[in-house]
Amino acid sequence: MASELITRELVALDVDFGSSVDEVITQLATLVHAAGRATDVAGLAGPAIERETQAGTGVPGGVAIPHCRSEAVSEPTLAFARLSRGVDFSGPDGDAQLVFLIAAPAGGGKAHLKILSKLARALVKQDFLEALRSARSEEELVALVLEVVNAEKPKKATPQPAAAAREKQAPAEGVSASKATRIVAVTACPTGIAHTYMAADALTQTAQARTDVELVVETQGSANNEPVAQATIDAADAVIFATDVGVRDRERFAGKPVIESGVKRAINEPARMLDEAISAASNPHAHKVAGGAESADAPAGATSPATDGSGLGWGKRIQQAIMTGVSYMVPFVAAGGLLLALGFLFGGADMANGWQALSTNYSLSNLPGNTIEVDGTIMEFERSGLMLYLGAVFFAIGQAGMNFIVAVLSGYIAFALAGRPGIAPGFIGGAIAVAVGAGFIGGLVTGLLAGFVAMWIGSWKVPRWLASLMPVVVIPLLTSLVVGLSTYLLLGAPLAAIMEGLQNWLSSLSGSSAVLLGIILGLMMCFDLGGPVNKAAYLFATAGLSTGDEASMKIMAAVMAAGMVPPIALSLATLLRKSLFTPAEQENGKSAWLLGLSFVSEGAMPFAAADPLRVIPSMMAGGAVTGAVSMALGVGSHAPHGGIFVFFAINPAWGFVVSILAGVAVSALAVIALKQFWPNQVAEASAAKAAAAEAPAQDARAARSAV
Repeated sequence: MASELITRELVALDVDFGSSVDEVITQLATLVHAAGRATDVAGLAGPAIERETQAGTGVPGGVAIPHCRSEAVSEPTLAFARLSRGVDFSGPDGDAQLVFLIAAPAGGGKAHLKILSKLARALVKQDFLEALRSARSEEELVALVLEVVNAEKPKKATPQPAAAAREKQAPAEGVSASKATRIVAVTACPTGIAHTYMAADALTQTAQARTDVELVVETQGSANNEPVAQATIDAADAVIFATDVGVRDRERFAGKPVIESGVKRAINEPARMLDEAISAASNPHAHKVAGGAESADAPAGATSPATDGSGLGWGKRIQQAIMTGVSYMVPFVAAGGLLLALGFLFGGADMANGWQALSTNYSLSNLPGNTIEVDGTIMEFERSGLMLYLGAVFFAIGQAGMNFIVAVLSGYIAFALAGRPGIAPGFIGGAIAVAVGAGFIGGLVTGLLAGFVAMWIGSWKVPRWLASLMPVVVIPLLTSLVVGLSTYLLLGAPLAAIMEGLQNWLSSLSGSSAVLLGIILGLMMCFDLGGPVNKAAYLFATAGLSTGDEASMKIMAAVMAAGMVPPIALSLATLLRKSLFTPAEQENGKSAWLLGLSFVSEGAMPFAAADPLRVIPSMMAGGAVTGAVSMALGVGSHAPHGGIFVFFAINPAWGFVVSILAGVAVSALAVIALKQFWPNQVAEASAAKAAAAEAPAQDARAARSAV
């Protein structure tokens, strides 16, 4: 029910929730948990804080809207704080005093997201913001919010032809209504809950106040995702893409002048974006959506979208493309790696040497013994029969998945740059990179090459009869030729040499050099606890798994072990010295150990958010020790994830456990020492408040005992 979306227990007026974004989010998550709407504070605060690292959620008006979907959330919830001390959420107006935490269940339907989108749209209205600032009680504020989220959506008016709509508008002095520029905009943010709809409404409200613009907005969020009619797109003079993620079905807009930016720019500068779109509509050299008959590159000397603010810079686009490729690659690594681990579990440690012969020459009706012939050589296995055969099958399936990872990486890098026409050349380039021995480094290069070549060919000015063939035949064909020939004739040998040199370097690591690498990887894993640096270390480890060499397995073990340390160490620290932590941290500590055992580093995020100067250095110290010990003991892991629950894929398992225990001990002692000798005022105040609240109960118990 909408009436239960926010209650007085979820509202805090004129409070001091700390000086950092992470502290405010953690305190709001604590309200949600106390109201019984989240299973634990960490499970809600962690994803919201991680979302904040992607882009600040501050919006005009001194408002912030941190938001996330989380398995910890049991029902759609709004928590609100009016802060007495503003906090910087990277908004355009400085510190935010009004903060909404929008918490959505991970598997929830779309009905509640429509309600949340109403709130996001109301936040661009000044009268609503003033009412929030002047509310005198929690009940009054709840009534204001419920009035917004329960409001009926106005019925959609019957579409009118553009000319008729313009005739009904009263043109401003000196402006001809017949010359209104028709613009189609697309807005989208990573979670699709708030910024998507706020950007849409900011553009819409700005356009409604003008007579030189006709605007239609398509929101690609979690609710209300009705696509704009193709006829409307075809009639548009220009397009605005205000997105932090890829535009779905981008080819619909092919050939249209386009202004591209992140979603927050549409919220902060809607008028400027409309002005830029109007200018692009009349500029024959404007940047256009690739793939259409009218698309054309700007001539030499023209202003590029990277420099005029109309598009994303090339550095940012390349970064986004690589991360897109990585995001599609990781599931292949995870599934393939865990299946390989199951192969070792069922078939034994020597499975890697005979899985092909076992999986193809035997069946359920013809099970192998423990001695078989492999390529003319008799091999003896520690197991036989059904277990050996199933181990070989699991290993074969996992190997098939691992064989795809370079092609997937390359294909989706190209897709992120050029859309669907880039997928086939990217996959082909990745497959060739594997064939010539260039590995994942070759996949990165071929993906970028395929993406840029496909973009360039898509910008060609071609006859209209050929335009329909461009994305499905011409671009994939020509791009595949360019990428294939370039890789075989020019790039293959040097890239293969680089990859071979990297593998030889990793294989040669021993003693102090291996320990040093373990220290570096451990520091990276514990620096931002699931952030970009953590993910870079994890990517380095998982990419190496595709080579199958022993050094890569050691790197994977060191990375996974180090990533497990922070949540376990903080859980232990809250158990040993409870008084040094806030009540919310004490509650988080009860479940953080399980997240740590599962290799979910984000379980430590709420602790780091509330007290970064003490927590992060302590965790990095423990991560460095774990990485060093793991490498020194030669621990290797065939599995890319799973923590202690994939112990069967780790050898030696005892070394893995020892390295984790060493790091946990260092981190726990370090964080206790820092909090003890460098007290945290927030924790002390919370502890004092909790003690004060507990005192009456203790007095009552004492009185009952005396009686």
